[in-house]
Amino acid sequence: MSEHPDEKSKAIRGYAFYDWGKSAFETSVTTAILPSWFAYLFLEANGLTTTLGGIEMSGTAIWSYSIAVATLIVALVSPSFGVIADRRTIKMWWLKVLTILGAGSTFLLAAAPFLPINSQWAWLMIMFVLANIGLNGAGVFYNALLPHLGDDDELDSISNKAFAYGYLGGGILLVIHLGLVMGIGSETIPFCMASSGVWWFGFALITFKYVPEPEIEKEMEKMSFLETSKFALSEVKSTLKNRKEFKTLFFFMLAYFFYIDGINSVTALAGVFGPAVLGLTTTDLILTILVIQFVAAPCAIGFTYLAEKWSTKKALQLSLCVATFVAILALTFAPLQLEEHTEYDLQYTWDNANSTYAVTYLANLGELAQDPENEEQLWAVKHRDVLPVQVNEKIDEGLVLEWATDSDGNPATIILTNYSMLESLKSQIEDSRYSLSINGSENESVVTGVNHPTNIGDGPLDFIAKGMRDLVWQPLGINVTLQFLLLGVLFGSIMGGAQGLSRSLFGKMVPETRSAEFFGFFGFFGKVAAFIGPLLYGTIVIFFDDRVAILGIGLLIIIGTIMMLWVDVEQGIEDAKLEDEKNRANSSN
Repeated sequence: MSEHPDEKSKAIRGYAFYDWGKSAFETSVTTAILPSWFAYLFLEANGLTTTLGGIEMSGTAIWSYSIAVATLIVALVSPSFGVIADRRTIKMWWLKVLTILGAGSTFLLAAAPFLPINSQWAWLMIMFVLANIGLNGAGVFYNALLPHLGDDDELDSISNKAFAYGYLGGGILLVIHLGLVMGIGSETIPFCMASSGVWWFGFALITFKYVPEPEIEKEMEKMSFLETSKFALSEVKSTLKNRKEFKTLFFFMLAYFFYIDGINSVTALAGVFGPAVLGLTTTDLILTILVIQFVAAPCAIGFTYLAEKWSTKKALQLSLCVATFVAILALTFAPLQLEEHTEYDLQYTWDNANSTYAVTYLANLGELAQDPENEEQLWAVKHRDVLPVQVNEKIDEGLVLEWATDSDGNPATIILTNYSMLESLKSQIEDSRYSLSINGSENESVVTGVNHPTNIGDGPLDFIAKGMRDLVWQPLGINVTLQFLLLGVLFGSIMGGAQGLSRSLFGKMVPETRSAEFFGFFGFFGKVAAFIGPLLYGTIVIFFDDRVAILGIGLLIIIGTIMMLWVDVEQGIEDAKLEDEKNRANSSN
């Protein structure tokens, strides 16, 4: 590219603005809003499950498989795409095409409400798969532009600057979207989806305008699609066969596979671990997402300065050490034991003057299971005279109940005169995930269900959480929301550095003449890692529990961190220079 300072500066800013734009999809769509909207529409259309290809599947299973399909498609074609992009001036062309696919599909998510109710969830799934293919496919060509934007000593700054832009851009739009959803209501969700697509494409236009297509000294001749595919596959096989020529680079990719697997798994699974194990609310998760976004942006820039002072490798190793600490710290998180009457899920308060109970529930209680055959529905229907519930649905077999709300959507308070069934209800609560407190009468008592988040189990590592709660969290009054926000601050502080420095370190060891090909492999390792982490987590949970699974994720980061000790960066840079010299000499002949 041109060495003119103004043009180079514009190109770097243009490159960073692509991260700013696409992060709207990664934060507002993928993490914060779309999963819950999909789950709601799926339940509304099908109930808990539907049958696809003769297999009964839940909404969460279908959602997970949708992500897996998109990831697998991109992972398989990335190296081959990269081979062609290194031999023809098509990096920017493919970036534009895949951006249009990704941003356009994101925009079209907003069309779901205009379809029949039975088709809305399927439309979201299809558009989400296409958007993911666009996002991850574009990422191959976007990352491949990095080595062409500056010298080796500039790549840390450029890469981290782009990640910082991404965290800020995604965070700003997320604040706007959450303000709309929480302030106006769920009817604004289609607008949030459409605006995310516009945001992505709009800022990508800056990239298209200012980032030039990298020059290729001798372009490959045009071939048919079949010929191109055969050539790409043969080159990929040749690269893998001769991987000893890039021993350092491939060893780094293997280390990257382990630690990025762990880091991405922490990000992907926090939304499951938080509510299921710690009892966090949606608001808690949203706050944590925002903390991560706005902490990660300045810290990504901070790691640039650390890389300049120490080295890229040492700064990256520091970020990995902190990531390991975060995974281990998560083992210690535990909800504080309930102490006050108002902390219990169901609160029965005696009114002596009227000889009645006022019954209400916590705003963050969550929902009763809506399957008519579920245990929660069975005892809720049986005890509906003494519970703050209302009819959600009438079916042939009877009623389906949900927690009652007033006209403003707040938890409803009911007056209980028939409280003879309380003793029976208490025995049901003992076997549930809820808690109950009776206050102000001679029957004053409390019950905490066996599956309530405050009742830590007897798993192999649960003693760690119990000990930390007794010695640290409870005495200091640090509730589980603050514990999780602490995780957000620590994880946000290193996430940008780990991702940005990994990309720049890889960029230094990649031959410029084959940047797209190797960034295709880089993307492949990253996408395969996206499979392995959640698969490992789910398998360990089946045999043990969530805390053991978290330790397993931490071990992945530890393995990658240790492997980094043997990555000889200088040798990797030298290998890249030799490959570039050879390729440029061949192209001039």
